[in-house]
Amino acid sequence: MCTTSEPLEITGIELAHILRTPRDQFASGGCVLLDCRPFLAFSRTHISESRNVNWNSMLRRRSKSSVVCLEWLVADKDLLGRLCRGDFSPMVVLDESSLSMAELKGESLASMLLNALQADVQSSSAQICFLKGGFEGFHEEYPEVCFNSPGLLGHSPPMMDPEPSVTGRKTPLYDQEGPVELLPFLFLGSAVHSSRRETLTAAGITAVLNVSSSSPNLYEEDLKYMRLTVEDSLAADIAARFPEAIAFIDSVKESGGRVLVHCQAGISRSATICLAYLIHARRVRLDEAFDFVKQRRQVISPNLAFMGQLLQFETDVLCH
Repeated sequence: MCTTSEPLEITGIELAHILRTPRDQFASGGCVLLDCRPFLAFSRTHISESRNVNWNSMLRRRSKSSVVCLEWLVADKDLLGRLCRGDFSPMVVLDESSLSMAELKGESLASMLLNALQADVQSSSAQICFLKGGFEGFHEEYPEVCFNSPGLLGHSPPMMDPEPSVTGRKTPLYDQEGPVELLPFLFLGSAVHSSRRETLTAAGITAVLNVSSSSPNLYEEDLKYMRLTVEDSLAADIAARFPEAIAFIDSVKESGGRVLVHCQAGISRSATICLAYLIHARRVRLDEAFDFVKQRRQVISPNLAFMGQLLQFETDVLCH
């Protein structure tokens, strides 16, 4: 295995110059930014096109007597492979606000990631860098190249639509507006959202994961469907369906599509599937995943049995 050079500290000005350099001017596949901040902080705001490297406390406790390898830190298998091959250069590691590598504690994620990159990257030409001042310092100077998640602040909408329909009925909150984007390829909504062709088209939905027993698949000629028949009851074993749901979502992602996950109201069953996907794909704790989804769709409320199954799934995934 090749040994990479010692990590180089760079300033925000230097990173800004790197980001403005056309990709075809790099000898490698270009720059990759590895953001070590917590999942929720990264989800709220991050440097555009950066990748979150998450390290949860459960894995941290298990690794105290072990050397942390890159595979433990990078959940995305494609990104992991490209990092190990040295496809990127520079590889820029950043945390919240550390001014130098000397400030990093040995057990910090940024320190472990820098060490893992040095050990596992198989290219002596790949330059590993650390951003002085972290995201906080860079965002202060270059907010225009940072992404801010919309719609996470503000007041909660009313539980019912104040505008009466012709029949006098009001639209429940869970059917208002449209499905919410959790990830660029993953949306969560209700059966009503899945029935509106214009809504699906506007969101770029190409596939639907229907987690209900009665909602019809209305556009099978145009969209890819999977139905998981699960009742919203304390006796239902929804965890048994996690593997096929995750595989379906991944298949849509890999094809460049977008998938809507829905049940009847988009509150319990479909929310549970999306939470399981986030735990699996992003290696985050259930409480982090729940807060992340709740910020985007406030009505979610998996039933008590589903929450218990998600807690067991969290343990199975994160302590594997």
